[in-house]
Amino acid sequence: MVPPLHIGPITVDPPVVLAPMAGVTNAAFRQVCRRYGAGLYVSEMVNARGLMEGGEKSWQLAHFAPGESPRSLQLYGTDPAVVADAVARLVDDDHVDHVDLNFGCPAPKVTRHGGGAAVPARPRLFAGVVDAAVRAAGDVPVTVKMRIGLDDERVTFLEAGRLAADAGAAAVALHARTAEQRYSGRARWSAIEELVEALPGTPVLGNGDIWTAADALAMVERTGCAGVVVGRACLGRPWFFGQLDDAFAGREVRPEPPLGEVAVIAADHARLLVEAIDEDRGLRMMRKHLAWYLTGFPVGPAARKRLTSVSTVAELDDALAALDPTLTVTADAARQPRGTQAGPHAVVVPDGWLDADSVAPPDALADASVSGG
Repeated sequence: MVPPLHIGPITVDPPVVLAPMAGVTNAAFRQVCRRYGAGLYVSEMVNARGLMEGGEKSWQLAHFAPGESPRSLQLYGTDPAVVADAVARLVDDDHVDHVDLNFGCPAPKVTRHGGGAAVPARPRLFAGVVDAAVRAAGDVPVTVKMRIGLDDERVTFLEAGRLAADAGAAAVALHARTAEQRYSGRARWSAIEELVEALPGTPVLGNGDIWTAADALAMVERTGCAGVVVGRACLGRPWFFGQLDDAFAGREVRPEPPLGEVAVIAADHARLLVEAIDEDRGLRMMRKHLAWYLTGFPVGPAARKRLTSVSTVAELDDALAALDPTLTVTADAARQPRGTQAGPHAVVVPDGWLDADSVAPPDALADASVSGG
């Protein structure tokens, strides 16, 4: 058995965290995942500046379903004052139980303005953002998610980890890839182990290449990390959190469900999305999920095309009913590509950005609301 993870006053048992993913980890998806196992289910990334400017989209992303607990929100920002104001508002309004700060976004349109994964390359600014968030949060724990660095020549994770811990971060998560890698190549678990050794008093979470429950146990054993962050492996597989629950408790891991069970899960997921927004937008958003739900099932191209083009709940129900409920996934289904595989991609930062002594935040363009981590 693996011990629980403690993030401030929050106990996470099993020590599993859902990675924030834009357009994916909304309240509907989190609700479906929670049915299979406990953990920390983090929101989509929310723009701090958007919250403070009253942006409707930002507040929609910050929505939690009734009964969600703990309410975990990932915040993106590059200006300490703006981040502090956003955290203070979230806490004062009793909107969150946990705030995670995103310093892992590798999107070129963000790093070229000094945002996302570029922030740790300016250590004093990075420390300022974390410190401002922690001070504004009071008793609400603040954590940090970051990458190894910009690229192999510009590695920042050890210094950034120490700065985050010194600023009072309750935990630090490391996606063990560089920004240059984006989502390609192999995650370097050895970096997670290094960070664990460098931060003896702060929980370190590992992220990258956890596709099966066995992978999660292997990461904990090899690196000594206090918990794992899972992202793409749960796309179309919300039951993965049940498998992780089994593994961390020392039980036999439940098998992948047959297509009949998957169809019921997918239909329920779609209805939650439709209830949260509307039928048209909800089903358009659901199409990518339906493609992921079918990964590894030999249903044929016609069935896939039909499901990934549905526009009404009735069409979805008919398409799901036409599937063979007895079909099972191929043996390697869990490791088949899901979500973005982008990378590698050269990282561009502003001229003079690598001036480590500077505390100047980037321009407001860096606060564009994007995916990443």
